[in-house]
Amino acid sequence: MSLKARGKSTLVSEVTNIGKTGFWLLYQDIEYFILFNDYPAFKNATVKEIYSMKVIGPGQLRWKELDCDIEIDALEKPEEYPLIYR
Repeated sequence: MSLKARGKSTLVSEVTNIGKTGFWLLYQDIEYFILFNDYPAFKNATVKEIYSMKVIGPGQLRWKELDCDIEIDALEKPEEYPLIYR
């Protein structure tokens, strides 16, 4: 049996820049700005922890070391997703 190489991933996502007030996230050719004040789990995170983001499903992002998940829908329609941090 012959195994073929996997195709190119269609879920393109990466952290593109980190600033004083938040960071830029590129997901499927759209850039989003994540404010540290809106997502305090990232406020004291290291650069390595912020860059360790993984796509876990369509529109679902996870930072395992920070125990933080964000759905793209919440970034696009924040009024529909009140932020609750515990």
